[in-house]
Amino acid sequence: MPQTADEPDAVAVRTWCALALDALGREREAIDAINVYPVADGDTGTNLYLTVESAAAAVEAVFAAHETGTSVPSAADAVRAMAHGALIGARGNSGTILAQLLRGMAGVLAEGTGGDRMRLALDRAAAWARDAVAHPVEGTVLTVADRAAAAAGRAAPGADTAEVARAAYEGARAALDATPGQLPALARAGVVDAGGRGLVTLLGALVQAVSGRAPERPYEAVPFVPPPADDTECPAADGDGESGPAFEVIYLLEAGDEAVERLRTRLDALGDSLVVVGGDGLWNVHVHVDDAGAAVEAGVEAGRPYRIRITHFAADRTHARPEPARRAVVAVVPGEGLAALCREAGATTVLARPGEPPASGELVEAIRRAHAREVVLLPNDADLRHTAAAAAEQARAQGVRVAVVPTRAAVQGIAALAVHEPDRSFDEDVVAMTAAAGATRYAELAVAERQSWTSAGICQAGDILGLIDGDVAVIGQDVPATARKVLDRMLAAGGELVTLVLGENTPPLLSDSLEQHVREAHLAVDTTTYEGGHQGAPLLIGVE
Repeated sequence: MPQTADEPDAVAVRTWCALALDALGREREAIDAINVYPVADGDTGTNLYLTVESAAAAVEAVFAAHETGTSVPSAADAVRAMAHGALIGARGNSGTILAQLLRGMAGVLAEGTGGDRMRLALDRAAAWARDAVAHPVEGTVLTVADRAAAAAGRAAPGADTAEVARAAYEGARAALDATPGQLPALARAGVVDAGGRGLVTLLGALVQAVSGRAPERPYEAVPFVPPPADDTECPAADGDGESGPAFEVIYLLEAGDEAVERLRTRLDALGDSLVVVGGDGLWNVHVHVDDAGAAVEAGVEAGRPYRIRITHFAADRTHARPEPARRAVVAVVPGEGLAALCREAGATTVLARPGEPPASGELVEAIRRAHAREVVLLPNDADLRHTAAAAAEQARAQGVRVAVVPTRAAVQGIAALAVHEPDRSFDEDVVAMTAAAGATRYAELAVAERQSWTSAGICQAGDILGLIDGDVAVIGQDVPATARKVLDRMLAAGGELVTLVLGENTPPLLSDSLEQHVREAHLAVDTTTYEGGHQGAPLLIGVE
C-alpha cells in the first residue's frame, strides 16, 4: 500500500473492502454454484460475501468515528478493524478461514506498509490459516493461499506493494486452476475450489485498491480434464464432501488460549471441518458435527460462547432440497427470548445484539434460509429500514417475492406476526400485518450513559429513560417507577392490550407489579409478558 502518508494507507484498506464486497456480490452465485467441498451446500460465495461485508462495516465504523475531526484513521486502525470485523462476522468454513487470512495480514500491515511488508503479510496469512484448520486438505483455499504467498515472495527485489499484490494474484490464479487435480470431489464435479476462487476475487480487488487498476487478466476457470487414473491417486482428508456430520455449528467464543486448545481437541473428536480462528481472548469456532448440543456445551466449558448458529445441511448433501414453502416471515429480534417466541410462531429469526445490527447480507441469508416463494420481512428497528430495503431488493433479484413491513420495534413485530395468515393472499397478509404494527405504540426503557439534553429535560448518567415512539418522554431514577409513568402516558390515549418484554437484568417481580398497576389504573386492558433475554433494554413495551 502507498507509503507516502497514513491517509492513502487507510483509504486503500477501505477501498479494498469496498471493491472486494462489490466483486463478491457479482460472483457470489457463481461461487455458490461450484461449492462441492467440504459440504455441497452451495453457500461458499454467500459466506465469503457476508464475512467481507462485516469487515467492510467495521472499517466504515472506524472512518465514521473520525468524521467530526480533520484526520482519518491510521493504516493500523483500518486493518485491525477489517480483521476484527471479519472475525465477528465470519460465516461457514470459507468465511472462517478468510477471517484468519485477514487477521494474519493485519498483524503485519499494522506495523508498516510497502512491498516487503505485503510479502510478509501474505506469507503470515497463509501460515495462520493453515494452522487454524484441524486437518488441512490440499486443493482448497489453503493451497491457493500458500501459492499466492510463494508467488509474492518471488516478486522482483524492491517491488512495490502493487507489484507484490499482482504477483500474488497471478500465483493464486494458477493454483486455483490446479485444484481439481488435488481434490477428488472437485475432479468428479469438474470445478475448481469455491473458497479458492473467492480468494482470487479478493486478491484481484487488492490489486485494484493498491494500483488503481483492475488486474489485466480477470479470472476465468480453465476447463478441467480428469486424468484416467482413479481417485486413489489423489487422496483427501476428512472425506470428500459427499457424506458426514449433519450440523454446522459456529459461534464466537470468549476464552483463554489454554481453554481453546482443549476445545480444539474435544471438537476434533466430535466431528470434522474444524476451524478455530482468532486470539487475544476472542475466537470464532466452526465445526461440522452430528451432536450440535455437545459442540455448544464444549464451548460453554471453554469460556463464553455467543452468536451461536446451528445449520442442518443433511438435505444439501444429497441435493434433495424440499420444495419451497409458499410464504414465510423473517423477523429481526433483539434477544434470544423473542427469537424463541418468533420461531415458535413459524418465523425465521435474525438476532440483533446490542451495538451489532445485522447487515443486509445477513438478512438476505435469512430470507434464503426461510426457503419460501414469498417472504414478509420485519426489521423491528427504525434504523434498519434502509438495510431491510436493500436486502429485499437483493432477494427479489433472486426470484423471491419480498415485502417489508416497516416495524420500528420488536413489539410491533410481535403484533404483526400475531395476525399473519399464510393462507390468504400475499397482499392481504402484508396489509393486515402492516395495520397491526401501525396500531401498536412502542416504548422502551434505557439507562443513560452520560449527562445530556433530551426532549424530557436534562438526564444524568445512570438515569432511567423512558422512550415512547423513539423519543425520551420520562426521566426516572428506577425501572419500576419509570415503567409505570411510561405506561400511564401511553394508555392515556387508550389501548386494549399491553405487551411487556423483559430484559435479562430486570428487577424481580417487575412484571407482576406492572400487570397489577395496569389492572388497577386502566380498566379493560389486558397484559401479556414475555422474557426477552439479553436484549440490551431492561424493558420493551407495546400498547395496541
